Parts: sequence; structure tokens; C-alpha cells
Amino acid sequence: MKIILLGYMASGKSTIGKEISKKLCMNFIDLDAYIVKKENSSISEIFKTRGEIYFRSIEKLYLQELLNSKADFVLSLGGGTPCYGNNMALILASDAESVYIKVGIPTLVFRLISEKSNRPLIANLSDDTIPEFVAKHLFERSFFYEQAAIILPANDQSISEITKALKIALP
Repeated sequence: MKIILLGYMASGKSTIGKEISKKLCMNFIDLDAYIVKKENSSISEIFKTRGEIYFRSIEKLYLQELLNSKADFVLSLGGGTPCYGNNMALILASDAESVYIKVGIPTLVFRLISEKSNRPLIANLSDDTIPEFVAKHLFERSFFYEQAAIILPANDQSISEITKALKIALP
């Protein structure tokens, strides 16, 4: 079984992915970390030296590589991965279970403000402009996220509650 976690940045994809992979005795893969290892370069360095178009092309390449593999795993995508090229169509056409970790704007904003320095997309924004940025960005991306086979609300629940709900929702 392959489980693909998608959602906006700070939705908890990696945290939930690590937890559910332990519970299901499966490997956990973070797509960004996979890209860093394969390219032997950080994501920010890839963006800086090769550009976003190059990054998005290798992101799709490595996503396809993982989807085509025989391995079972839990895969956490980058927030933008489903929204570029035909990545969401690839996910939906695969034998993987896609799961949208759905978190509301107030929760996302709270999390993002506290970890802003680790998020290049918002690092230079003032705290008072982050809610509007997140709302607009999430609106643009929701079309892709909402196509997931499972939509998992994850606002105020604990990691164990979310993991338990995900385990129940999986076929």
C-alpha cells in the first residue's frame, strides 16, 4: 500500500506521516528530503541555482519514480506538489491512497507565524499579511487538494486522534 499525504504547508503532513507509518509498519518518505538526497542539494539551493521550473520537473520525476515503485510507504508531499503539471492526475491514477490533511486558515496562520523563519515562502512577510496570503494561496490550491480520495479534517485534534481517524479511513 502507498499512502500519499497532501495539504498546505504546516498542515502536519510530515508529522502525521511519520506517526501513521509507525502504526502501519511502513517506511516514511518526505518528497522534499527524497529530492535533496537524489540531487545532493538543498531545495533552496536548487531553486537558487537551477530555478523553479527545474525543481518542478525533478519533483514530478521523483514523484513518478516513487509511485511506480513496488515499495509500500507513506509519502508526504510538498504543499505545492499536487498543484503543478499533472501531478495530481498521476497520484489519482496510481494505486496509492491520497489523503488531504485539511486544516483551517486560523490554525495554519498560527503555526506558520511561529515557524516563519523556516518557511521561505512567507519568511519575508509581516505577521499581519500572512492570513491574507494563506487564504489566497489555499483558495488557489484547494481545487487540487480536494481531489484526494480521503479528506481528513485536522484542526484541533491531537496527532494520535488524527492518526487514528486516518487508520479508520484507509481501505
